Amino acid sequence: MSKLVECVPNFSEGCDQNVIDQITSQIDNTEGVKLLDVEPGKATNRTVVTFVGTPEGVVEAAFKAVKKASELIDMSKHKGEHPRMGATDVCPLVPVSNISMEETIEYADKLAERIGKELNIPVFCYENAAKKDDRKNLANIRLGEYEGMPEKLKKSEWKPDYGPDKFNLKTGVTAVGARDFLVAYNINLNTTSTRRANAIAFDVREKGRVKREGNPLTGPIVKDEKGNPVHIPGTLKAVKGIGWFIEEYGIAQISMNLTNISVTSIHEAFDEVCKKATERGVRVSGSEIVGLVPLKAMLDAGKYFLKKQKRSLGVSESELIKIAVKSMGLDELKPFNPKEKIIEYMIEDEGSKKLVNMDLTEFADEAASESPAPGGGSVSAYVGSLGASLGTMVANLSSHKRGWDEHWEKYSDWAEKGQYYKDELLRLVDEDTNAFNKIMDAFKMPKSNDEEINQRNNAITQATKYAIEVPLKVMKTSYESMEVMKEMAEIGLPSSVSDAGVGAVCALAGVKGAFLNVKINVQDFDDKDFVQNALNEGNEILEKTINKEKEILDIVEKKISEG
Repeated sequence: MSKLVECVPNFSEGCDQNVIDQITSQIDNTEGVKLLDVEPGKATNRTVVTFVGTPEGVVEAAFKAVKKASELIDMSKHKGEHPRMGATDVCPLVPVSNISMEETIEYADKLAERIGKELNIPVFCYENAAKKDDRKNLANIRLGEYEGMPEKLKKSEWKPDYGPDKFNLKTGVTAVGARDFLVAYNINLNTTSTRRANAIAFDVREKGRVKREGNPLTGPIVKDEKGNPVHIPGTLKAVKGIGWFIEEYGIAQISMNLTNISVTSIHEAFDEVCKKATERGVRVSGSEIVGLVPLKAMLDAGKYFLKKQKRSLGVSESELIKIAVKSMGLDELKPFNPKEKIIEYMIEDEGSKKLVNMDLTEFADEAASESPAPGGGSVSAYVGSLGASLGTMVANLSSHKRGWDEHWEKYSDWAEKGQYYKDELLRLVDEDTNAFNKIMDAFKMPKSNDEEINQRNNAITQATKYAIEVPLKVMKTSYESMEVMKEMAEIGLPSSVSDAGVGAVCALAGVKGAFLNVKINVQDFDDKDFVQNALNEGNEILEKTINKEKEILDIVEKKISEG
């Protein structure tokens, strides 16, 4: 899965829909991103936009939107209830999947530099992207708002991180940041009491509750030496929360913002609220995620609850999500549709039909059709994935066997490995077809002059290399997956030992089939060193796979004969 970043820019226009549409169209028309939400507010005269995509696509879309906002919004005429300092007030980047905060900061820095340099807008970097400690807190940067920025920028300590240190009357100032993903999460209670809900919220939220002398409800508030109220911290870090009553559902809820789910996850918040609710004679009946959630958060929750049940964690992605939904009652108030609630699923290209999303009959029919793809490479990857699936099945069955409970974690670990190999090979089913299509696209490129001929030849070379590398990856992954089959043949459920053997046979078929693809794709390829290295690697993997399959089948045959 590719790297995924969320961007939540706030533009200082919430009334003129034409202006809002022009800004958001810049995002919507950028390759590699998907516009998820546009929330204008008339009273605040501000629009919050949410989009996700590849890091490069997000940076490009954000820049284009900031540029359009600088052309259409005149801050000298802006009024609104929300604090603001620029046409694009803030523009945070948020890591969603397969990307670290450190990498996200680098992209935020690139965006900030480009806005300052190309658009002549003063830019401050904030939160995790801040270059100075006093700029981490956005409130410090925004202090004085738009009207106070001309004087603020004159101070040496408030020299912008990028762009001019002179105030831009029309665009104002922009803050670009990198922050953690925020999840809005509500937990349902079997009570109508807002007071009880608030008490539980104060128990768990990081800020906690004010400290009082004597009576904890009515006693005088304890204050520090500066006269500020002293708080008794709650049990959960990076959590904000209050209790409220929802008329629509007739229940009280704990309404929380999980400001850093790597510090306090959704499932940890759920379990802690359950604990504190029970202590106060209240029961949690379910919960709801408001807005979107990263896939990893749901998968982590599924694994967490499976582990509590001492069940194998090596199950499919969809099963993990189902466990998470049922364990936290995410479907109590309304259906939880992963396609509409999980960010990664929201950004999937609906226009392209993946082979792995077909049913068995559709895939077989597509392979049998007159279309050259999917061909042997995709089929080899799929056969390999079936082998990994069988090894994983034996691990899961073994983990759940009565009397083997003390060994469940060992089998669960093997099942997780098997799931990894299965998922990687399934990805390669479509990737092999994509590689073939890239070659076809390269051959269709124009060749009417020398420059076009060179570009076409280079594209053909790169596409052909990739079409060789993909089946090599299928070979390597299929071979590596056999570690699961071997281990399950040796220590797995005896009645399923034949399944481990069939898995090994499938893995060898995947390797042999993929190697045929390597061989046909290297034909007439000019880079002889690349060709020889590919063939050498393929032969080495094939030899090891043949030996490994024999080793596994010997174990299987022996166990079957022993009864």
